Amino acid sequence: MANGGPVEHGYPHLETVRAAVTALYRRLSYDTVRTFATSVAPADVAFCDTDDLYLGAQRVARELVRHFRLPDARMIVSFREMTHAANIELAAGPEYFVELNDRFRTHRRDIGAALAHEITHVYLHRLDLAFTGTRDNEILTDTATTYLGAGWLLLDAYREDAVSSQKLGYLTPEEFGYVLAKRALAFGEDPSTWFTSPQAYTAYTRGLERARRDGQQPPLTAAGWAGRRRYARDRRHAQDHARVPVADGAPYSFVPEGPGPLRVTFPCPTCHQRIRVPVRGRVRARCGLCRTVLECDT
Repeated sequence: MANGGPVEHGYPHLETVRAAVTALYRRLSYDTVRTFATSVAPADVAFCDTDDLYLGAQRVARELVRHFRLPDARMIVSFREMTHAANIELAAGPEYFVELNDRFRTHRRDIGAALAHEITHVYLHRLDLAFTGTRDNEILTDTATTYLGAGWLLLDAYREDAVSSQKLGYLTPEEFGYVLAKRALAFGEDPSTWFTSPQAYTAYTRGLERARRDGQQPPLTAAGWAGRRRYARDRRHAQDHARVPVADGAPYSFVPEGPGPLRVTFPCPTCHQRIRVPVRGRVRARCGLCRTVLECDT
């Protein structure tokens, strides 16, 4: 939790974020991911200063447990001084003890954000889905919280001005915006009206721009002129020299198939699993993981 200190910006964890989205689809399946098509509603996790601290925290925790379909998970919420925003001891359950930073006694509107991250830890623990190392695993948790409909709370907890700052989670504000935008594009949801923090809204719009660019890379037909020109040059090099060129910063690569046709491989703009299609002009491909239909010009 950044509390008054500097807030990191940009996309330093983007590759891990994309790997986390792929891992979610692989572990949960397309059908299960689609059951999270509706995000946590702002009214269901609203917390005002007149609410009882403990009863309010328990109510918000129950709503998040319900969202993640953890019917036998009981959250016992307490508060204490600590460096991090929250902590949870992952055990077999059915009771989980969540400790929240004492700061939330007076910043109650952000309690939902802290609980969302910790309850996602429980959800992933039960799925036996984890990344190696604390940093990558926390990025997985932030990504899963956001992609499955509760992470807009984490982004909305981001506030920054000339004299103070607050940010929860391991992702940067722009990375939270990116994952939230990927979810919005996949589910046709518009979370922009839910933000109470203007800085969160700005981070979301920047993330949305970055997420849209994923669907505008060659060999997708939505690619821009410069990308198509570079792609044509790299394809010609691969065909003429019978070897795979290394394209700096390009998301695609060419794969020779022995005596067969040249193929191009590129990440799905929805789930980031790599797709392989033949190099033969206009091709319609369907991602086997997230079922996205892609119009390509290979």
